[in-house]
Amino acid sequence: MTRHSTEPDFLTTARTAYDKVAVSYGDLLRDDLAGNPFDRHVLGLFADLVTGRVADVGCGTGRITGFLRGLGVDVFGVDLSPGMLDVARHDHPDVDFEVGSMLDLAVPDGSLGGVLAWYSVIHVPWEHHPAVYAEFHRVLAPGGHLLLAFHVGDVVRRLRQGYGHDIELDVYRLQPHDVVAQLVAAGFEPHTTAVREPHGGVSAPQGCVLVRKPD
Repeated sequence: MTRHSTEPDFLTTARTAYDKVAVSYGDLLRDDLAGNPFDRHVLGLFADLVTGRVADVGCGTGRITGFLRGLGVDVFGVDLSPGMLDVARHDHPDVDFEVGSMLDLAVPDGSLGGVLAWYSVIHVPWEHHPAVYAEFHRVLAPGGHLLLAFHVGDVVRRLRQGYGHDIELDVYRLQPHDVVAQLVAAGFEPHTTAVREPHGGVSAPQGCVLVRKPD
């Protein structure tokens, strides 16, 4: 994809990094959910709550998108990286995937029953999060649910190595109470917040926030 002249630098940086690591990322994480019962249960709760079409925003190689499809969710994937989506389409040929940005989703107002952002807002600078949450609110129908997953903390880490490649990518850690406050300000009502302690070589706790757009 050619960079749009007004595209924020962080989007270009994320696309470049994930295009580079797409194949190795897919190989490493393809079966990751099998060993993560916490993630499966959180995603199962989300699948039980949503009705209608669901967007997996920042879907990467489609591993979560495919899992939700297996639970019967009418889900499609959106990602910045054409390279990641090439892997997603290969691994999940029965799912629709499209290139797009969480800052400007190509979806009509109020048309989705759910939005998932599974470790995808972690590459968005803190100051841009209100705009992202406002966009999620725009595309959700009343009664729709939004699920976020992220690393917990107050720092930004610069990754220079990832999935066997040299990259440049910032990872922003978030505090659940700050995420909930911003989502409430965007018009959502809280449903569930959970924090899992570090595990499996991950150095930070991992948070999940589930909210609902009021009727």
